[in-house]
Amino acid sequence: MHESMHIHPLITDSATLANLCTRLAASPYVVVDTEFMRESTYWPDLCLIQIANSEEAAAIDPKAKDIDLTPLLDLLVENEEVLKVFHAGGQDLEIVHNLTGKTPYPLFDTQVAAMAMGLGEQIGYSNLVETMLGIKLDKGARFTDWARRPLDKRQIDYAIGDVTHLSAIFPRMLERLRKSGRGGWLDNEMERLGDPASYANLPELAWTRIRLPSRKPEVLGRLKAIAAWREREARSKNLPRGRIAKDETLADLASHPPKVQADLSRVRGLSPSWAQNDIGARLMSSIADAEPLPDAEMPPREDRKPGLGKEGALIADLLKLLLKVRSRDADVAPRLIARADDLELLAAGVRDLPMLDGWRFDIFGKDALALVEGRLAFSVRNGRMVMSALDGDQG
Repeated sequence: MHESMHIHPLITDSATLANLCTRLAASPYVVVDTEFMRESTYWPDLCLIQIANSEEAAAIDPKAKDIDLTPLLDLLVENEEVLKVFHAGGQDLEIVHNLTGKTPYPLFDTQVAAMAMGLGEQIGYSNLVETMLGIKLDKGARFTDWARRPLDKRQIDYAIGDVTHLSAIFPRMLERLRKSGRGGWLDNEMERLGDPASYANLPELAWTRIRLPSRKPEVLGRLKAIAAWREREARSKNLPRGRIAKDETLADLASHPPKVQADLSRVRGLSPSWAQNDIGARLMSSIADAEPLPDAEMPPREDRKPGLGKEGALIADLLKLLLKVRSRDADVAPRLIARADDLELLAAGVRDLPMLDGWRFDIFGKDALALVEGRLAFSVRNGRMVMSALDGDQG
């Protein structure tokens, strides 16, 4: 942590917050983190927001009486001059989206950036701090009740540490990415992270997160209807969706729909009282109103790899091997180069893929294509795996 960094006392009033935000708005970047509880509610309960630049850091209490968070939220989602830095920011971004309908922009996620630096696919925050700064963190405060007031000093110090360390790490990361010329590799990753659509949680799309192997339009249409129903119930009662009904119960109801409300008493995972009460009635009407899922919304087939067959599956395995070798050589996380299902699509003849473009093509796609098209062979020499071009006439 910077010796010169000024740590403010917990901010609980609007004027102090507005002044802080005015100063931070002049910084090239701010580091942001949040503490929240979501075990027993649908909406994450925001308990603390930590923010820092290279000079000062503060924790803000969003539960303080009458505090106006507008200047802070404006800094995050309206001010495009200031870069917002998070570590594994998915849930933080979801919270900002719940409050504003927007996502922070421009955005930098240090967990994603770590992939381009060969630090692994999903490096945890404390490992990152240890790798980059050599500091071991006190993890004791991690699992505290952030909703309790007053927060004690250890909790606040722990929470602020999250942004002060990250504020020291971020410029070093940037420098390393610049030296290795890999900053550009991350642009589309950061863009995908910052896409507001990922955080909208539309009830109509809730069904896509539930596993159900059926391809029958009636069954999937029912799943879509009851998943949307559960989402709306969970929101109106502010309960986690699993408390309304578990995913497997929804899959069961979609596959074997009850004919009348009294049948709900026999469904595993539902309370017998649903056979008579209002929530059971609303569930039944969502089943009754369900339309078969239209073709355009059908999920892609698991076997969409056209004619992948045994040969194709073997080629996909070779591609995974090649990816392992190439990502190790380049010292970058494999997932940043290509995703497993894209390898299968390549093996099946699909050519419109991210790995066949830009830096991905240079370090992997070029060879992957040659392998698929029979212009490249694997062999082992001196215990190392090498690839060699086959003569043109073997094409």
